[in-house]
Amino acid sequence: MTGLTTEAIIQRIADLQEKSGLFPSVRSNATLKYRRADTNIFFTASTVFVLQKLRPHVSDGTKSLIDRILERAENAYGLFRNKDGLTTYNFWPTCPSKHFPNGYLFHRFEHFRIPDDIDDTAMVYLTINPSRTDQLWLKNKLSQHANMSQGRQIQNTYPDYRDLRAYSTWFGKNMGIDFDACALSNMLYCIYQFDLPRNQHDTDSLTYLRAIVESDRYVSEPFRCAPHYARTSLIIYHLARLMAAFNIPELEPIRPRLIADGQQKLVQATNRVEQILLSTALLRLGEKVPKLSIDGIEQDFTTFNFFIAGLLTAYEQPLLRRFADRSIVQMRWQCEAHCWALVAEYVVLMINDE
Repeated sequence: MTGLTTEAIIQRIADLQEKSGLFPSVRSNATLKYRRADTNIFFTASTVFVLQKLRPHVSDGTKSLIDRILERAENAYGLFRNKDGLTTYNFWPTCPSKHFPNGYLFHRFEHFRIPDDIDDTAMVYLTINPSRTDQLWLKNKLSQHANMSQGRQIQNTYPDYRDLRAYSTWFGKNMGIDFDACALSNMLYCIYQFDLPRNQHDTDSLTYLRAIVESDRYVSEPFRCAPHYARTSLIIYHLARLMAAFNIPELEPIRPRLIADGQQKLVQATNRVEQILLSTALLRLGEKVPKLSIDGIEQDFTTFNFFIAGLLTAYEQPLLRRFADRSIVQMRWQCEAHCWALVAEYVVLMINDE
C-alpha cells in the first residue's frame, strides 16, 4: 500500500470543509444528464463520524484538526433539525425548507419534501453529545413510527417481514413504512452506543438484518433490502461496522456469510473505493485482505456513490414500485470528503492489522 498518510488525508478533508461547516456533495442522474451541487447533512455527519473513530490513531496535531472539523460541522447541524424544534434531523435544511437545493424542478413539488429520518438523526447523535433526556426521547420517538405502530404496516417488503415491528426509515406521519438495512444498522449503532433500553422493535430490526443475509436476498435484491443504498457491498460495510463495535449475539450467525460474500464481492469490484469498503468490512470481521494502492484514488471518486434516492421509493402503489429500482428514477450522491474519510479509515485499519 502506497500513497498518502492518514494525516495528509485528513488535512485534505479539512481543506474541503466549507465556511458553513458542511462538506460539499453532488447529486446526479447520468441517464437524465442531471448534476447539481447538493446541501445535505448526511455526508457531513457521516464524514465526521468516521474521523471521530480515527482520532485515537493519529498524531496530536491531527487530533486537534479533527476536533476543529467537528466543531465547525456542529455549527451547521441546527439548519437540519426538525422544523418544529424536535430533536430529529432531516437530510436537507428545514428552516426554511430547501429540498432538492440548487435545482430547477423538484424543489417546486411538495411530494419531494421528505420527512426527518433515522439515518441522518443517528449520524448527528453519534457525532455530538446528546443529553440522556434527548437519547430517551429519541428511543420513544422511534417506537412511535416503527412498523405496526399506530395501525400502520409496511407494504414495500417481502411478505415474511411485514409483521416485524422493526424501525422505519422515516419519522413522517404521512410517509410509508420503509425498511433499509443500512439505515437500521446506523440507528442500532446509535442505540447500542448510548446503551438505550431495548424492546421488541430492536429485536425485530435485528431479525430483519439477519434474515436478509440468511435468505441471500441482500445479494440477489439489495435494492429491496436497502433502497437508499442499494448495493450488497454497502450492506456488508454497515453490518460489519455495527458488529465490530458491539457484541450482538443475534447477528453472529451471519458472520461467515458476510465474510464469504464480502470476499467474493471484493474480487468482483472494479472501483477502488468499493474495494476499500469491502476490505474495511472484512478487516472488521477479522479477516486478512490484500493491500490496495491508493495512489490517484480520487479518480475513482466520481464513479462511486455511497447513497441514492429513489424518486419512486416512497410510493406504496405496486405498479409504481416496479420501476423504483430503475436508474432513470434514482439520484446518486458523491462526496469527495466522505470518500477520503473511507480511504483514511481503510489505511488505519490496514496499519493496525499488520
